[in-house]
Parts: sequence; C-alpha cells; structure tokens
Amino acid sequence: MTEGPVRRGLSAAGRGWQAFWFQPQPAYPLGLVRIAFGALVIVWTLWLLPVRGALLGPNGVVPAQPSIANTWGLFTVWNTDEAILIGLVVLLIAAIALLVGWHSRIAAVVVFVLILSLERRNPWMFNSGDALVRIEALLLALSPCGAALSLDQRRRTGAFWSAQTRPNWPIRLLQVQFSILYLAAVQVKLTGQPWLEGTAVSYVLRIEDMTRIPLPQWLVTNALATNAMTWSVIAIELAVGILVWFPRFRPWVLSAGIVMHLLIDLTIQIGIFSYAMFVLYLAWVPAEWVRTLPDRLRQRRERYRVNRIR
Repeated sequence: MTEGPVRRGLSAAGRGWQAFWFQPQPAYPLGLVRIAFGALVIVWTLWLLPVRGALLGPNGVVPAQPSIANTWGLFTVWNTDEAILIGLVVLLIAAIALLVGWHSRIAAVVVFVLILSLERRNPWMFNSGDALVRIEALLLALSPCGAALSLDQRRRTGAFWSAQTRPNWPIRLLQVQFSILYLAAVQVKLTGQPWLEGTAVSYVLRIEDMTRIPLPQWLVTNALATNAMTWSVIAIELAVGILVWFPRFRPWVLSAGIVMHLLIDLTIQIGIFSYAMFVLYLAWVPAEWVRTLPDRLRQRRERYRVNRIR
C-alpha cells in the first residue's frame, strides 16, 4: 500500500536533485564570479611579485619545496628565481585573460596550476584565504566560465554582456562551497574554549602585529562588548551557512555576512580571505539582475543627466 507514495516521493526527490544541479539557466552569475576572481588573482599576484625572492626563491626562507606526501608543483623541478618570476608573469597574464574572458577555460586552468604550484612551493607563507583562492580557481577551471560576460561570448554572439544557457552545476558548486566554509568555521569555533567563553575576539583585537585599525582599549577589554562580538560572529556564520538557501532570508544574511567581513578586514590584517569570500557571494546574485544591470545603469545615468539639465 505504501509502494505508490514511496515511489512518488523518490521520483520527486530525484527530480528535485536533478533540477538543483542541472537545471539550465543563463550563466550570468558565473561570468560575474569569473570577472571578480580574475581581479582578485591580479591583486594576489602583484602582492607576491615584490617578495618572490625572499619567500619563494631558492635563496629565501625555504630553499626548496618541502617534501610533503601527495603534493606536487611546477617549482619542484624548476627551482630558480627566474622560474618564480616567469610563473608570476604568466599567472598575471592568465588572470587578466580570465578577467576579460579571453580563452577563459585555458586561462582558468593555467591560473589554477600556477596558484597551486606557488602555494606548494612555500606552504607556510599562505593562509586559509590563499587556500580558498586555490579552491575557487579549481572550480572555475572545471566550469564553462567563459559562457557569459566574456570576450569568448562576444566572439560567439557579438555582445560581451550576454550569456549562454548552461546547466546550473558550476554555480551550485560555488554556493555549496560557500555554505560549507561557514558551517565548518562554526564547527571549529565551537571546539575552542575562547569562543565558547566569548573572549576570542578580544584576544585577536589585542594582537598588535595583526591590527590594522586599533580599537579603543576600553572596548576590546570590556567583557560584555567582547562577549557580544564573539558570539555575534558565530551567530552570523551559522545563519549565513544555513539561511542563505532560503530566498526569504537570503538578502538579510548575505548583508550581515558582508558587514562582518568588512569590519574584520578594517580592524585585522587577515590577508586576502575576505575578498576571496566576496567572490563566492557573487554566486548568489540572480541571473536576471546581472542581465539587466547595463540597462538599469543607463537609465540612472539618463535620469541624472536630465535632472542636471533641469
């Protein structure tokens, strides 16, 4: 008697799973993510160029790539200052190509291989933000990232601001990665006593080497304030990781997450992590909003011009 409802339930679940991962949609959000990621890698590469010798070269702090099981990198076999420089220059060119969408898939693969190789060359100079950049590079290398907002698309259709309709799995992978990051961060924090006690943020804000904009001592040593800040971080990360999947709550939790990252970046020097997270935030931008963005900007510019004439 239950065979019919069970089969119908399984069939509905299968259709939902299929639609979640493979429902076709215009690839505008993927193009937006690719542009932002290309800009991020340009900044990342320019940051590495001045310190390449001291941190990545054979005469630097790590003369050769560490021997770590199941890891590889281009600079294992070519360990010279010239190799590092050439690798960074090629990475910069590939990042620019990724930004504008010129041979996007090839550019994304080159970016991933070089980022991986540089991070393996000296793993101790990079942090979780750099690891996130590497993950994003891999996801874009797997995806048809030139299917929207690209010179590749312009060659196909004659318009840069256009998009192909593709299965949704690349954006879903980015969104799932986004959610996993926040939930994993909450899980790790809940195993640490300072986070449970509400004192973790106070410790971080008093590390002088990491401080960007010092906060008043009365604030960072106030128990009530630091408790509120510490537990707010956990609450926001948990809310973003779960409620982002519900359209009703999505704008609110994404806004809270953006404000949190901006405040963190203003007060603490944590490298590129916040900016890498902002790339993933773009995976939640609706395709229709991206498609109509040029028209809305033109309308606003026209209204501004008319008002100025008046």
